This record gives sequence, structure tokens and C-alpha cells, in this order.
Amino acid sequence: MGKNRTLTSVLAVSALTLTLMSCSSDKPSPDDAAAVLAEGLSSADVSASSFTAGTPAQVNTELETLLAGMGPVRPAVTVAGIDEDAENDGAAAARLSYAWDVNMDSAPDWSYESTAQLRRGDDDAWQVQWAPSVLFEPLADGDRLVRTTSPGLRGEILDRNGQPLMSSRPVLRIGINKPDVPAEQQAASATALAELAGLDPAGYAAQVEASGPEAFVEAIVQRQEADGPVTPEALAGIPGALSLPDSRVLAPTRTFARALLGTVGEATAELIEGSGGRLSAGDQTGLSGLQQQYDEQLQGAPGVAVTLENTSGSNIVFSTNSSDGTPLQTSLDPRLQTLAEGILEDEPSASAIVAVQPSTGDVLTVANGPGSEGQQTALLGQYPPGSTFKIATSLALLRQGSTPDSVLSCPAELTVDGRKFNNAGTYPAAFVGDIPLRDAFAQSCNTAFISTRDAVSQEALAAAAADLGIAVEQPIGTPGFFGSVPETAEGTNHAASLIGQGEVLASPLAMAVAAASVGKGERVTPVLVSADPAAGEEPTSSAAAEPAETTGAGSLTAAEAASLRELMRGVVTDGGAAMLLEVPGEPVLAKTGTAEFGSETPPRTHAWVVALQGDLAVAVFVAEGELGSTSGGPLMQAFLDGAAG
Repeated sequence: MGKNRTLTSVLAVSALTLTLMSCSSDKPSPDDAAAVLAEGLSSADVSASSFTAGTPAQVNTELETLLAGMGPVRPAVTVAGIDEDAENDGAAAARLSYAWDVNMDSAPDWSYESTAQLRRGDDDAWQVQWAPSVLFEPLADGDRLVRTTSPGLRGEILDRNGQPLMSSRPVLRIGINKPDVPAEQQAASATALAELAGLDPAGYAAQVEASGPEAFVEAIVQRQEADGPVTPEALAGIPGALSLPDSRVLAPTRTFARALLGTVGEATAELIEGSGGRLSAGDQTGLSGLQQQYDEQLQGAPGVAVTLENTSGSNIVFSTNSSDGTPLQTSLDPRLQTLAEGILEDEPSASAIVAVQPSTGDVLTVANGPGSEGQQTALLGQYPPGSTFKIATSLALLRQGSTPDSVLSCPAELTVDGRKFNNAGTYPAAFVGDIPLRDAFAQSCNTAFISTRDAVSQEALAAAAADLGIAVEQPIGTPGFFGSVPETAEGTNHAASLIGQGEVLASPLAMAVAAASVGKGERVTPVLVSADPAAGEEPTSSAAAEPAETTGAGSLTAAEAASLRELMRGVVTDGGAAMLLEVPGEPVLAKTGTAEFGSETPPRTHAWVVALQGDLAVAVFVAEGELGSTSGGPLMQAFLDGAAG
């Protein structure tokens, strides 16, 4: 019996132990509470956690204050470990690991640990003993974290010789300084300054009114060496008007390659929102053109400092050094760019001059006239190329066995499916009838080329155009339109395609590439933005055009190119570009063209001229011009004369 009692006692004790262990294991683990807290801190929303004092909403409000100066940056928080109190199963400490990406380069750079005390509540659920130190050990009530950035030197956009196209230049920030003018005078001063600067008076006055009482409200940034529009004398007469010296990254002149290079200025709200935290208010950034497209490369990585601030002052708790931006290499020739812009400065309609070096494909000029009103006519314009497209039609004819001496029929008028096609009103009567291809090309006989519509299919025409670089997309480092030539077309559409109208479109860039291809004897691959020669890397763009597919060097042969050059020389010696005979240097080869548009009678016309001289190919375009020889011709002559100087 004694042995039985002993066994019974042992079993009873064992059962009690198992019961206690079971009850203990049913209680929540602190691990879960720590994981929930870490997840909430990562998003600055701890609504899913429970606290020993205060509600989750109150803690969220305090977190918002602590992090307000950090902008969009938030830490990645994980649980590094749990330290349970051996003498008190109702207490534990969660070690939290923080990883911040304060410079927004997608890699953590500031890491540390903090501790959160956990307590088991009456319902056995774990609660957090909240304090600012849970976010960062040194934080106390009334403190906050503040992130500031300091940019490195902005990378320069370089010309083909490695010299900067834009650099830091002195400017004047001109505006109304509200503390310097009585409130009742502010609207009148804002209106007067806006009228002087060429701004919307009502809009600027509203901007001044909406700004704080201590604000300086910028109206215009003006080059320090500029004569106007805001002169010191005029500014002195406006109460509260102020001129502050500063610097900006600027091109040599206000208009120099502006549509291509773009501008640099203070980040707009839209750019800040779309930057993913890379930009902050007050940052200088690219606002347009290559400066915006390659801003991330040019800007480099900013230096970042995180300070702990309170009413007593501030101290830096973390910092990184800035790194300078990487230069952006272009193929622009600043002398030729300036020359082209000067030639176009009096043209009222949209206009462009694009120059390409056939041997390298380097795009030397991307000039837009003032009539383009800031638009990128040179690279993105989409216009029918008119008779300049006869270079492609002639190539298709050569491939059908024609030669420059082959005879074509050039009637005064030709009807295709009910539509009448005519030659230009100035077409010389002596060249009507059966004439050789060389004369049809030199005199630009529309009806002669349309007469070949049965011999030259639309597919063959598109293939010939492609071998000259027309409608072949190329990754030049910035958006560009290379043309559009339908591969199928019938009747009047096919007839119009043969003379560069109908559905055929091109840009000045595309036609310059076509001329360059004739000069080189094979299809040219244009280059505008290339790798940084010092870094040996490809340019990086956060907003670059998608890489375009190319199809090799095409199938243009040296013999075909030689025949095309012979035809183009005839335009200068015997045709509509005779003024180019006077250009000094190597012989000039050319093709003029017009393209009708609009519904007026007579219709308005685009004027084109493409030319080759040595290792230089040029396209001149005027949106509302006369015949190519009388509108584009003088512009081409002026450019080639200047280029030779």
C-alpha cells in the first residue's frame, strides 16, 4: 500500500506540472507584440499595437511630430531579439533594429538599435511602454528628428570637345520683399513689378498676397549682365522691390539650345512629389530638356544630415558626404549652334537647322527659331518633307535599274484616281516632257516621280527611305522623331508618297541623317548624347526615351550613294539651289523641297533644303515658307558660309 500511495502522489504532481505548463504556454508571446510594433514603426502607424499609457492614436500623433522633419523618409524596423525578465514573466524588452535610407539611394545608410519595454496586461496581452526613445535612444519629450540635404557640384553638360555648355553664372533674383513695404502698398508694388517683368500682374499680386508676412516673393530671375527687362533704375521706383545676387546654371545666352539643354531652377511641387523623396523644397534641379531628363546623373548624390532638435538647440546624429554629379557628354558644336540660331532669329514661323557629321554621326546643331516658341521642332517636328524626300524615291529608282540619265515622263499635269498633281508654279517649261532623271531631280518635277508609281512600289519606297535613316528609330539619348513612311499605300496615297507628301512625315533631324547617309555612303547612326568619357559609362536617365530598335547599317551601297550625290550636285549647278554655288570650300550638294498644308487656296507650304558639303550634312526647315530655294535656300547659304568661316 505504501508503494501505491507513493506512485499516486508522483502522478498527481506530474499532472499538476503539466497543467501549469499548459496554462503558461497558452499566454501570448512577447515576440508577436514586438513584431507588430516593428511593422507599425516602419510605416509610422502603430494602430495595431497596445500601450501601457495612451492610445495608439496619441502615439501616432507623437510619432508624426517626431518625424515631421524627416520628409518622406521612414525606417525599416525589425526585431533584433527579445530579452525576457527571468524573475518576472510579465516583463520583456524588445531590441529593435532600425535601417534608414536617408539619402534615398535605395540602400540603408543609418543603422542602430533601440529598446522597447513590454509589459503583460491584465488580459495577458503584451503592451508597449511608449517613449520617444523607442524610435531613437537619445530622443526625449520635446525632441524631433530633422533631415537636411546639401547638394554636391552639379555635373556639366559638355560639348563635343568636352567643354561645358552650361555653367554657374551670376543672376539677380528680383521680387517683392514684404517686410519692406506696408501691407496696403503690396498689391500695387506687385502689379508694377509684374508689368515691368512681363508677368501676369493679377497672378503675381495674388502670389504676393498669399505669401507670409516675412516672405520674399520672387518674380523673375535675370542674368546679372542683362540690360533688362528689369533695370536697377526701374526697380528703385517700386516700393518693396528687391534684387538679390545669386547664381544659376545657365547656357551662354538665354536662347542657346534651350529646347534641348533645358533649364535648372528650384524644384516645383510636382517634381518633388514625383521624385520619391530625392528632391526637397528649395533644391535646384533640372526643369526641362536634358537637364531634367538626366537630372539624377547630373545632380549626383546629396549630402544628408540628421539632427536631433529641441528648444535648446540641435546636434547632428548622422551625416553623409555629398558626391558630385557625373558630366553628360553631347556632340554639339557650340560655334555652329550659335551660328544656326543667329540665322533663324528673324524667322517668324517654326523653323530649325540640324547639322550632322556624316563620318561620325555626331549631331552638331539642334537649332530652333523663335517661331517654334520653345518647342523642339528640330528633333520632334513631324512634317511632310516634300521634294527633299525625292532622294529616297531616286534611290528606289536606282534599285529598279535606272541611272541619272534614264528618261522619265514629266507632263505639266498628271491625274491619279481623279486627283490632279502639278509641278510648282515656278517650274521651268523647258523641262516639261521626256527628261532624264538628273533633270527631273534638279528641277524637282513632281509628275515625273509620280509617273514611276508602277515601277516603284510603296514597299520599295519605304525600304529605300529606311536605308537612308528615315523612319528608322535610333537611341540618340533624348526623344527624337525619325520619320514615318507607310509600307503599304495605293492610288493617290502612293503617288503622294513618291514626292514626300500624303502620309510621309519627317523631322529636320531625319532629313539631316538622310543627307549624311548619302555623304557617308551607308546609313548613318546619329549620336547626340553619349557616355561620359572620363567615367567610361553610358549616360543614365530617369526619363529617357525607350531604346529604339535599329536594323544594322542598312543596305545602301557606295555606288548608289555616289549616284545620289551626282543628282544632288545637279540641284546646285543646274537647279533650284544655284545660290549655293557661291559657298566657299568643297562643292555643295543639295535638294530643295516644299510641302503643301492647310485648306487655303493657294495652300501654305513648308520649305525644306538639305545639303552636303564635305563632312557636313545640314537640313533647314521653315514651317511657313516660300519655295525651298527662295526661303530655305538663303538660310542654308548663310549657314554654310558661316560654317566655312
